[in-house]
Amino acid sequence: MINYIQGGIAKDQRGQIRFVNGFDMSQVKRFYIIKNADLELVRGWRAHRIEQRWFYVLSGSFSIDIVEIDNWNKPSIDLPIRRELLNSEGYQILHLTSGYGTAFKALEPESEILVFSDYGIENATLDDYTYPLDYFVNK
Repeated sequence: MINYIQGGIAKDQRGQIRFVNGFDMSQVKRFYIIKNADLELVRGWRAHRIEQRWFYVLSGSFSIDIVEIDNWNKPSIDLPIRRELLNSEGYQILHLTSGYGTAFKALEPESEILVFSDYGIENATLDDYTYPLDYFVNK
């Protein structure tokens, strides 16, 4: 399942606070922040059979291509690809339950994305499925 958790921003004379109060972090075990080297780099395809992920853009914007994996040993190459555009002014978290692969790229210089995971790093190598960038052809 792919869904969004909407947040917001509060501003006053002291500055601002960005929030996503509807995000229940009780499942989160770790997080990491990704900053691509340039605007040409596409990071992916990486899929997770058991791990859920939540994506929140800290700065700039990203395009995220998403596929639902149909066969973990040999996925169909023509799976439908869903493209989502996220930016730091959207104040939302994109939630992907297990079973999806992603490929994403920064759309603005200095873009950063925060990724939460519900499995610890010790499970990362057990649930890491990678495919070449040109594997899924239904763009």
